[in-house]
Amino acid sequence: MQTIFIMVKCELGKAYRVADTAVLDIEQISEVHSISGQYDLLMKCYLDDKQDIGHFVTEKVQTLPGVKDTFTLITFKAFK
Repeated sequence: MQTIFIMVKCELGKAYRVADTAVLDIEQISEVHSISGQYDLLMKCYLDDKQDIGHFVTEKVQTLPGVKDTFTLITFKAFK
């Protein structure tokens, strides 16, 4: 299992709609948080080890209505 975080910039006024759609429609997204700064949302995703991260981000997340831009962070190790 691989964990990635995706920061999402949304069209004006669309952040809540994007968050709701992401959680309901994409099973790999476990959490969505609204954040301040350059991006509007932070998505925590769990992907199968064999799933291609690039395809997941470009085909599942970037195609959500209201998404303008994304920035993906790939994790290596989780600490408790």
